[in-house]
Amino acid sequence: MMDEQRVEVYFDSLRPDYPEYLNALEKEALRTEVPIIRRATRDVLRYLLKTKKPARVLEVGTAIGYSALFMRHCLPETSKITTIEKVEMRLVEARKNLERYDKTGQIELIEGDAVDVLQQLCEDGKTYDFIFMDAAKGQYIHFLPDVMRLLKVGGILISDNVLQDGDIIESHYAVERRNRTIYKRMREYLYELKHNEHLMTSIVPIGDGATLSVKIKE
Repeated sequence: MMDEQRVEVYFDSLRPDYPEYLNALEKEALRTEVPIIRRATRDVLRYLLKTKKPARVLEVGTAIGYSALFMRHCLPETSKITTIEKVEMRLVEARKNLERYDKTGQIELIEGDAVDVLQQLCEDGKTYDFIFMDAAKGQYIHFLPDVMRLLKVGGILISDNVLQDGDIIESHYAVERRNRTIYKRMREYLYELKHNEHLMTSIVPIGDGATLSVKIKE
């Protein structure tokens, strides 16, 4: 049987070097136990951003700003990123990191509940070529209607951490009671992505699982 830990160590040895500030932010996130995108997921994200070169990117869930800064590193300077965060203690760190490292002014941080912000973006007529969802997992299903309105035809939606550390494949009764609502909503979300006629979706078992969806029609 393949040793997944050894495989990951080997893959790490092949990855390109990232700027030192990204490495420092990753170490700080690990030290303070702030979840950031896992390395295998970053590989896919980097590939898609480098090949598609989206002009307008939306991120739902900023945390400390690592993923927004990582995406900026992978994009042309003409691309713009809008990122949404509501947790105040995360916002403090995100603002500090974006002010320090986003020298090109590519990243716009919006404070607020994503449900409200997404609705406002829709009302403003905004659209995006690429959307990265990495916020409260139980809210993905609630974000989806507005996300669909914001995503251009041909645009890509990536949703991170959909496997919930393996819970998603378990029986409802095998999941801890406190996690059952998130489990139920994530299962609804994955079903909707796979059966929505406006999307073509693949579920990829990288990191803690990610979905890659392309909007194929309005």
